[in-house]
Amino acid sequence: MHQKPKINYQLVLDKTLEQITKEGSRPSLLLHSCCAPCSSYVLEYLNKYFRITVFYYNPNISPQSEYLHRVAEQKRLISEMCPDVSFIEGKYEPQRFYEMAKGLEREPERGARCLKCYRLRLEETAKEAVSQGSGYFTTTLSISPQKDSAVLNEIGKGVSEKYSVPYLYSDFKKRGGYKRSIELSAEYDLYRQNFCGCIYSKVGTEN
Repeated sequence: MHQKPKINYQLVLDKTLEQITKEGSRPSLLLHSCCAPCSSYVLEYLNKYFRITVFYYNPNISPQSEYLHRVAEQKRLISEMCPDVSFIEGKYEPQRFYEMAKGLEREPERGARCLKCYRLRLEETAKEAVSQGSGYFTTTLSISPQKDSAVLNEIGKGVSEKYSVPYLYSDFKKRGGYKRSIELSAEYDLYRQNFCGCIYSKVGTEN
């Protein structure tokens, strides 16, 4: 049985950006953001190629005080770093996340629960991209060393086909992207959380 060859999603992104540059266009991009620190490098990197709107949809984040803190940091970063970027806050609907996670509460990080969570957030982003008439949509999630870019891009591809809106393939951790996000977080004094966001990912971080 042959394994599928690994795709270098940074090279796929390079080709897309080359084409955009060649066309002399600056298409719109709806960028799902999980938090300000992860979005920092992505915004710095992509802002010259796209007219970006950050879409903050993260019903997994708990408790609400944590959610509100992260939203505030996202807005502050945009206003200080790239004020030409727009911002849309999605609905905060934690019950939807808990219903999705039912029966998967004990799954390990990066397991089935996380995959369903990625899909939930990317589907909502795709629907919003259609509503906004965006040229592309993507997510900042691939910048994390804890996230599998191949999995995220496969989900993005499926959602893209379902809603007929182009997905921007990426692996933002490549070429020092994660390291740069840490530098920018320090530069803008951003709050860096020590857990992904949901109550299940918080277990084990409070010792």
